[in-house]
Amino acid sequence: MMVNGKSQKVKGHCRCGQVEFEVSATPLITMACHCTGCQQMTSSAFSLSSLFPSTAFSIISGAPVIGGLHGRTRHYFCAHCMSWLFTRPEGMDDFVNVRSMMLEDSQTYKPFIETYTDEKLAWATTGAEHSFCKFPPQETFPELLQKYAQKQE
Repeated sequence: MMVNGKSQKVKGHCRCGQVEFEVSATPLITMACHCTGCQQMTSSAFSLSSLFPSTAFSIISGAPVIGGLHGRTRHYFCAHCMSWLFTRPEGMDDFVNVRSMMLEDSQTYKPFIETYTDEKLAWATTGAEHSFCKFPPQETFPELLQKYAQKQE
């Protein structure tokens, strides 16, 4: 991550602190997901996440375990406190989807897009600029990434 022309790493951790990680890039995009799976895994109205290149993400301490669904998309948790930390989406090994609230500066990761609004609780609002019934169509993702990057400049 660049702040005033200098590289800065942002740290994150689970609730109990046994798993710590850091990212060294700005997110490619920030999201809120309203799918019922995210609602159930967070016990909330939606999950918040920030997408980073895998090369900018590293575990500093602890050993996350796979939880949630045990499929091709891997959701990683702290084995002790069970905090949902990050996801490695199926077919997207170059990226890691970090739960924004686990980052030390979590208030800065306002969702730019929201997904699965067709499963959204009627009273839940995120302030995201772009909304999609499911995931954005594959062909629109480059434009969304570019728009998000321009907002961060």
